[in-house]
Amino acid sequence: MCLINFQLHAHPKYKLVVAANRDEFYGRPTAPAAFWEDEPNLLAGRDLLGMGTWLGITKSGRFAALTNYRDPSEIAEGKISRGEIVRDFLTGDMHAEEYLKELHENKDRYNGFNLIVGTPDELYYYSNIAGKVEKVQPGTHGLSNHLLDTPWPKVVKGTTNLRKYAEQNADLAPKALFEILANAEQASDEELPETGVGIDLERSLSSLFIRIPDYGTRCSTVVLVDQQNQVTFSERTYENGEFVKDRTFSFQIEERSFPD
Repeated sequence: MCLINFQLHAHPKYKLVVAANRDEFYGRPTAPAAFWEDEPNLLAGRDLLGMGTWLGITKSGRFAALTNYRDPSEIAEGKISRGEIVRDFLTGDMHAEEYLKELHENKDRYNGFNLIVGTPDELYYYSNIAGKVEKVQPGTHGLSNHLLDTPWPKVVKGTTNLRKYAEQNADLAPKALFEILANAEQASDEELPETGVGIDLERSLSSLFIRIPDYGTRCSTVVLVDQQNQVTFSERTYENGEFVKDRTFSFQIEERSFPD
């Protein structure tokens, strides 16, 4: 997952609004969003190599989403798949803040990541690069491959467009949020961050929607949770940058079964 735009307690109808893109190599095997056979309360896509996920929500309202932290110099072999972090939170019962504190003790077992975990009522953020657990404040936020709300062009554009759309509409539609996520306009060179991948790749990675040889946006995900805890989870999948299919799931969050 390379871009997560989200609103927390900033819309009169929805507690949580998420509009996110997962960027990955086209050849990495992936299962589309579904309730998992081995974890029937968990709704998420699945990485079929690591058997984890990048974003998901459970019937009890546990939510988690992850992005990689982009720094080629820090990537090391032999690390644990970061998708396990999301899966383990979603399938567990530990409170989000405690989960992140425990994760911090093992942060060096993973390459760099950013993580958002919690429920539609309360979210927390952690990066093993910054090493600090933070409660997410109400408002509109963006997360790409640096720290939360780092003003990369794609983060600024995504959060700005999400905020404008949410302010102008009492009811939010996955189709409109998918259109925001499909923006393929690249940033100008003077706006680009320097993350160690070279100017040409920085430019290609600067758009919300990415399509380059062998790599790009594999799916877009929209999650809407209203004030009555009704969840709408929509996923749009792509193959080599071309639309494949939309999937939508709806359910009511059950009473939480984990401690406050």
